[in-house]
Amino acid sequence: QVQLVESGGGLVQAGGSLRLSCLASGRINSTYLGWFRQAPGKDREFVAAIRSKGGITYYADSVKGRFTISRNNAENTVYLQMIDLKPDDTAVYYCAAKKPFLGSVFAYAAVWAYDYWGQGTQVTVSS
Repeated sequence: QVQLVESGGGLVQAGGSLRLSCLASGRINSTYLGWFRQAPGKDREFVAAIRSKGGITYYADSVKGRFTISRNNAENTVYLQMIDLKPDDTAVYYCAAKKPFLGSVFAYAAVWAYDYWGQGTQVTVSS
């Protein structure tokens, strides 16, 4: 059984920084790891993803240049470094993982594409 546990959320002022971590436990060999977020009353949305092969990264337009996703395969951990945070970044942030698959195209920004999810960590940005 794969479990994902997020940490690092909190309250920060606009312009501040936070680093989220997601520790994966259990037998995991994910080809993609991603971060999503969900604000109150809104749908869960894509933030960033990283492909294990080649370390290719993908970002939502709203966070490009401010957020950086990275992973440490040896520690089964994926990170989301967030700088220049804005009140609109306030949300619960979720880590997600995709089981290994043989396809050539992966919908990295789609909630339905991922197989495992963490419980989320709250990020609140005050103005």
